Amino acid sequence: MNIYVGNLSREVTEEDLRQAFEPFGQVDSVTVIKDKFSGESRGFGFVEMPTKAEAQSAINGLNDKELKERTLKVNEARPRSEDRRGGGRRGGGRRF
Repeated sequence: MNIYVGNLSREVTEEDLRQAFEPFGQVDSVTVIKDKFSGESRGFGFVEMPTKAEAQSAINGLNDKELKERTLKVNEARPRSEDRRGGGRRGGGRRF
């Protein structure tokens, strides 16, 4: 099960997240999302756990808990939509 972890401190590493989730079960992968230009954490990440029961236990155990002075928001990750921009037109300028 893929788990979304939000409200991460900029200092949280993938190893920090792995250590937080491992008491609840096996962790397949951990990814902290980083800004592609600055390389800094964007404040959220994903943890993949193989069994739904362990993942749900981690969600229940870690949601609203503190990690490096920030309160985590932990829930089941939603699948990415096909259109990442959310639709609609963007940009300015006149249209002729």
